[in-house]
Amino acid sequence: MSFNSLGLSEALLKAISEKGYTKPSPIQEKAIPPILEGKDVLASAQTGTGKTAGFTLPLLQILSQGQQLRHRPVRALVLTPTRELAAQVYENVKDYGTHLDLRSTVIFGGVNQKPQVRHLRQGMDIVVATPGRLLDLESQGEISLAKVEILVLDEADRMLDMGFLRDIERIMKLMPKRRQNLLFSATFSKDIKKLANGILHHPVQVEATPENTTVDSISQKVYRVAKAKKTDLIIYLITEGNWKQVLVFTRTKHGANKLCKKMISSGITAAAIHGNKSQGARTKALAGFKSNAISVLVATDIAARGLDIPLLPHVVNFELPNISEDYVHRIGRTGRAGASGEAISLVSGEEREYLRDIEKLVRLRIPVEVLEGFEPDPNAPNTMPKKKQQQRGSRRSSPRNSDSGNARSKHRGSNDQGSRRPKRNDRRSDNRNR
Repeated sequence: MSFNSLGLSEALLKAISEKGYTKPSPIQEKAIPPILEGKDVLASAQTGTGKTAGFTLPLLQILSQGQQLRHRPVRALVLTPTRELAAQVYENVKDYGTHLDLRSTVIFGGVNQKPQVRHLRQGMDIVVATPGRLLDLESQGEISLAKVEILVLDEADRMLDMGFLRDIERIMKLMPKRRQNLLFSATFSKDIKKLANGILHHPVQVEATPENTTVDSISQKVYRVAKAKKTDLIIYLITEGNWKQVLVFTRTKHGANKLCKKMISSGITAAAIHGNKSQGARTKALAGFKSNAISVLVATDIAARGLDIPLLPHVVNFELPNISEDYVHRIGRTGRAGASGEAISLVSGEEREYLRDIEKLVRLRIPVEVLEGFEPDPNAPNTMPKKKQQQRGSRRSSPRNSDSGNARSKHRGSNDQGSRRPKRNDRRSDNRNR
């Protein structure tokens, strides 16, 4: 199948050709036709399968063929959980809509709101946003959702995982009841299906891959290792393998900083990215990683979604995630767009139960190796290092102070470093700096 057979306009086909794409991905083949027909869609697609274009292309076509309103009210809203993903989706909207008379912008927390407000006042057909900053600007009267025709929830499972359910419910009440709804998610948990039932109307369900499975092009491997030897092992793997681009996941911000410093002292160019980093520092680190000026990007799960890194060859779980579904999102950073990739997990004795949960989720027994000199500790307990977190969607009632929004403080328009509630644990405070 070619893009020409999907019913897309000449303007969109020209933009697609300029991007160098010739054949739609499976999720694009399945999602674009029903979206163009005006149907609600519930889509399951792994990261790296082309899902963003799967909703961006038909959204642009529908809006371009609709009636152009004089003051350009917001007609399409795309909600994402993180700044990075919002920026990525916005870039796609701009690229694919380059030959169309449509205006778009992106709004998220952690940065001064004044430039965002300035763009909104010019009139925007499409807004890509994180929930918190969107609600802040709506409460200030800077944006109205009364004319929204199409709503997209991108990475909906991640939004529930981060506690955005209440914000999503508030946003729903600000839009017309009659609208087209598109929900995209890498995983289909019970909470996601419950959310879909409350938003979508007789949806068409499409899948690019089986639920909660990892893409076939990713080679997965586990190294059993003593917890104290993990740092030495990852430095050995990167150095001996001459790896030039590696995304490494840690469970905490402190762990990311510590590992990054160890790598730098060993002669490896590295940078850390997490919620305590400013937006400028995060953007700089990601740009350096993409340009290969930095070989290793050490990240918390803030980076599991929204990092668009073409042909990323290696993802390493320095620590396994507390939530099994996050493993799917993490390793989905490699093996994108049909390219091959390698996902390696360093597993200590305390993490074996995490590994069993992950294998159960992805329905796969991941190959295990032990390297001489980095053997696991035979005396390590076979237990979780800490109590397993609550289930997806129930961790917090609302992340009002998260970066996905703008922390509500006395100073409107400031960055998100203002006063906040006391930190409870690393993951939650990380979310507040989205």
